[in-house]
Amino acid sequence: MADINYEINRLLNFAVQNGLITEDDMYYSANLLLDVLKAQEFTMVKVEEKLPTATPILENMLDYMAEKEMFVNTVTQRDLYDTALMNCVMPRPSEVIAKFKADYAVSPEKATENYFALSTASNYIRKDRIDKNVAWKTATEYGDLDITINLSKPEKDPRDIAAAKLVASTTYPKCLLCRENEGFAGHANHPARQNHRIIPMDFHGHQWFLQYSPYTYYNEHCIIFNSEHTPMKISRKSFENLADFLEVLPHYFAGSNADLPIVGGSILSHDHYQGGNYTFAMAKAPIEKEYEFAGFPDVKAGRLKWPMSAIRITSENRQQLIDLAEKILNAWRGYTDESVTIFAETDGEPHNTITPIGRRVGKAYQFDLVLRNNLTTEEHPLGLYHPHAEVHHIKKENIGLIEVMGLAVLPARLKAEMAGIKAALLDDVDSIDDDENLKSHAVWYKEIRAKHTDINKDNVDNIIQEEIGKVFMQVLTDAGVYKRNEQGMEAFDKFVASV
Repeated sequence: MADINYEINRLLNFAVQNGLITEDDMYYSANLLLDVLKAQEFTMVKVEEKLPTATPILENMLDYMAEKEMFVNTVTQRDLYDTALMNCVMPRPSEVIAKFKADYAVSPEKATENYFALSTASNYIRKDRIDKNVAWKTATEYGDLDITINLSKPEKDPRDIAAAKLVASTTYPKCLLCRENEGFAGHANHPARQNHRIIPMDFHGHQWFLQYSPYTYYNEHCIIFNSEHTPMKISRKSFENLADFLEVLPHYFAGSNADLPIVGGSILSHDHYQGGNYTFAMAKAPIEKEYEFAGFPDVKAGRLKWPMSAIRITSENRQQLIDLAEKILNAWRGYTDESVTIFAETDGEPHNTITPIGRRVGKAYQFDLVLRNNLTTEEHPLGLYHPHAEVHHIKKENIGLIEVMGLAVLPARLKAEMAGIKAALLDDVDSIDDDENLKSHAVWYKEIRAKHTDINKDNVDNIIQEEIGKVFMQVLTDAGVYKRNEQGMEAFDKFVASV
């Protein structure tokens, strides 16, 4: 069994090193830890070590608690208790806000850098799990696409699933984005958030909050959420909010998922944006055709060279940029072109919306407006402009903001399946049609074998990763409302002319 006195001192040392507490807080924090651990004695001892995360310490504490039968030893229960342990060495929300403001007075970059470091040190961002994700880049005609296999979210233990059914139904907090999550202890149906800290932001008199995603997919992956639990809605206000955010944190990008099912994100019930300190392939994509919009002399515009259908507008004139973005959105909402199977609505159900992304380019504001449509057909019941059936073996889920910009978030199942594909390729297996675990990849597997005649242990991993990347490019192409052929590009220009 772990020496719990030593582990407490280790955690206190870690917390002081990372600015979560000061030496003045050590006995106070130690006593909070004693209460959670149900320990009776404590002696302060000197610890000299430097760890990248608190995870090894927390794991030892959790093992101690499990051996004492203080909880059922499942992933969900351990997550609830390690968060309770970290809460004992956390600064108050007001202290975090004061530190952010003080750092911001030096520079916006310093404010976000330190806030992100705190969110990681507190184990709110579970870096040890995120580091398990498999990630690579695939070169394409549209730039280097980012590919990740998401392994950071652990699978549910059957005991946790059973426990979740016993939790009384509650509407507090209403969702995972509500501000009420800050400090919430959590339960079997809701993650603990005692180590969660948020930063208030004011967008023209309305309060929003900044936080980081606990499962970051790129550098400083943040979420900006409405103080009110209100549904997602792309409107003029969206463009104003994005511009406001880019004024406060000009080194970040920010964007919104679309506001309709199929083409929207996973949380449509709470208005929010995502952002961060990262440059995606889409941001680097060039303008392949310039457009001019009458009445907007200060705005440069053009069609983006990208598999999805995007209009880029750039201007130092914030007002003109927002006015034009609104004009394009309103035009698209009501636009129908039957020649390329684009319908604004069917049977009263709206189909057209936009995924907007904003960034600063020097003094200028830049918006990428990605045209989206969630029409379903008999042939494509999950969505005509959604990954088609032939790519579902790699990606079946919605194409949200992150994927739109060129970062694939692929399911964890792929890690084991790709290991099976690798073994089959190296063993020169003709077909995997009869393999229950791999047969969804059977057609793709034959294509890989036909394309690559010299597969060996030195190149097989790169080949598989390259082919997955090409499938993701097809996923984005499927999601593009205007196809990248002569008819599609003419139809795209026709819509722009209508604006």
